[in-house]
Amino acid sequence: MTDPTPPAETGPEAPTALTAAPGYQVRRLYQAYLAVWAREVDPVLTGPQFAVLQAVDTHPGQDQRSMAAAVALDTSTMADVARRLENRGLLARRTAAADGRRKLLYLTDAGREALQGANHRARRLDAILLESFDEAERELFVHTLKALADRWEGLAEAA
Repeated sequence: MTDPTPPAETGPEAPTALTAAPGYQVRRLYQAYLAVWAREVDPVLTGPQFAVLQAVDTHPGQDQRSMAAAVALDTSTMADVARRLENRGLLARRTAAADGRRKLLYLTDAGREALQGANHRARRLDAILLESFDEAERELFVHTLKALADRWEGLAEAA
């Protein structure tokens, strides 16, 4: 008797014009990163939220606008991320005494705890990603990624 289930279709391959484009590869990388992050690091805490918590932990009491720049978020996205973290009890936003428009950011105890757990899992994920590289290759890989990000941020700012 034959199996009535048809073989899974793989679909067409991506055109060479796409696979040769850096932007296409970055998008693929980012899609895979999101999926692996949710599975291995935290299904609720997003990468941008993690970045904000990490930056606030390193620089407590800095204003929201400065922290947005530090973690490569635009100010409206930063406001949304900070509001969500505050609503979850992970971040405290306090109005600056000298300027009522500025919001200063601080981790709560729950935020510190969430960051500690996620940070441990994120570092483990980084190690898995980089395990096939020797130390020099790791440094070059991260340097190249940073150079690409810097270049594309420059292009975005010029637009």
